[in-house]
Amino acid sequence: MLIIKKRNLIFLIIVFTLIGAGITWGSTKALDFLSDDVSISQNQFEEYKKLKENYGKLATLQHLIEETYYLPVDSEKLYEGMYKGLFWGIGDPYSSYLTSKEYEELMMTTTGEYEGIGVTIAPDQNGYIKVVAPMDDSPAERAGIKSGDKIISVDGVEYRGDSIDRAASAMRGKEGTKVKIGVMRGNETFELEIIRASITLETVKSELLDNGIGYIRISSFEERTADDFGKALRDIEANGAKGLIIDLRDNPGGLVDVCIEVADYLLPEGVVTFTENKKGERKYFKSNPGATSLPFVVLVNGGTASASEIVAGAVKDHEQGIVVGTKTYGKGIIQEILPLDAGDAIKLTIMQYFSPKGNTIHEIGLEPDYVVELSEEDFVNGELPREKDKQLKKAIELLEQ
Repeated sequence: MLIIKKRNLIFLIIVFTLIGAGITWGSTKALDFLSDDVSISQNQFEEYKKLKENYGKLATLQHLIEETYYLPVDSEKLYEGMYKGLFWGIGDPYSSYLTSKEYEELMMTTTGEYEGIGVTIAPDQNGYIKVVAPMDDSPAERAGIKSGDKIISVDGVEYRGDSIDRAASAMRGKEGTKVKIGVMRGNETFELEIIRASITLETVKSELLDNGIGYIRISSFEERTADDFGKALRDIEANGAKGLIIDLRDNPGGLVDVCIEVADYLLPEGVVTFTENKKGERKYFKSNPGATSLPFVVLVNGGTASASEIVAGAVKDHEQGIVVGTKTYGKGIIQEILPLDAGDAIKLTIMQYFSPKGNTIHEIGLEPDYVVELSEEDFVNGELPREKDKQLKKAIELLEQ
């Protein structure tokens, strides 16, 4: 992983040595020195010039910092900054270099249990850290953090979209400890003190409503989600439900293969989504025969993102169910995490995914079949009571027709 060939490494050492000397000696002298004292082939010399062109300025800047900055500098921190800056240059807020600590903490969140405040965040187009959704019954949700809020500081330290990994790390911490979160909501800014807790992701909740309609809430797509959804669906079918509501509101996504398994319960045989990389190569993800016979409605909102948009988009394109709510978040790209030898890693966007009909999701989102808005007046102490949930009421109305 990111290995420099031994021959190239030798020339890099030569380049860095000569650049350091060139600051006081002059680049012409350095090249004369190389020509006089180092015997290399023409091809090797061309390779050296290319390496010098690519890395010489970087070495010069590093040398200037180490020699003239008024305080001692940590070389490791300089290298970390170089690596992070390389990914910053892509212009993609979802791609980044991860230190070993950041990588370890990221892997902890994918196991389904960690300590923190329970919120999914992403960089937005204006450089802020945007709340995709608070997790169900998490400290963040109980404190009143909402989808669409901007996280502007953690314990008094300001963070932006290009430092989202450090912000996420700062929000995590031992259960029972306090953290102060600076929030911007519209034009208003305020601070919330939140007590961290152990976050265990129980992603599927289900019940049979009074009118005989089944209700399944999926809060994210983790390792056990598809199995838990299948069990909940079978129980609802066995209880004679006449319809089904699948609630994907404030579902920030998760594992793509798991959302495909969930879609398999809902759709006939066919394409659920397809991905495309920079070479135009496509990979198709398909459902198998044997979808549920229950009529169903999918609920979405601005916190419905990524893998949950795949499910909602497939349902809409196949016209197998009805999508109700508000426009979804619009994250239609996939990142790959590649561990490096030193315990660090890179997170890199490698492809984009589309709905079965080829509709773009990224930065566009999904328009529901029926748009139903909620207002601030519908919420009581940050929670949405059933009797004020107009989106749920519309879903029930459609299934009772």
